[in-house]
Amino acid sequence: MFKFLFGGKKVSEEAVPETDREQFKRLTTDLNALIDSLPTKPKVTLDPATGRIELEEPEQFADEALALPAPAAKEEAAGPAEADAKPVAADKITEGDAVAAAPKAPVPNPPKPNPPQPSAPEAR
Repeated sequence: MFKFLFGGKKVSEEAVPETDREQFKRLTTDLNALIDSLPTKPKVTLDPATGRIELEEPEQFADEALALPAPAAKEEAAGPAEADAKPVAADKITEGDAVAAAPKAPVPNPPKPNPPQPSAPEAR
């Protein structure tokens, strides 16, 4: 009865360990596929003494270019007024400056009234 509800005990397949040759082929295939998909190819450096491969990654990847502004754009967007702003002593801040610099609190939405619920017929 419970086998039907819970699907019975499933036999899991045991993982077959990958040989070094299979792992090496998989890694090189994956790496080549990734490099082929890049619009600008990275600089590849091979150190014969250690056998390490170094890849120089680009400044910005294609998916990052769509999501994030360029680093220089942030500095330009701040404008020269904010970049050159000097700290002001606390005793020289006026009330108008404090009000203008205060963060604005979000305005809460008023709660909506609940619609009337149908009443259940009384049991006899």
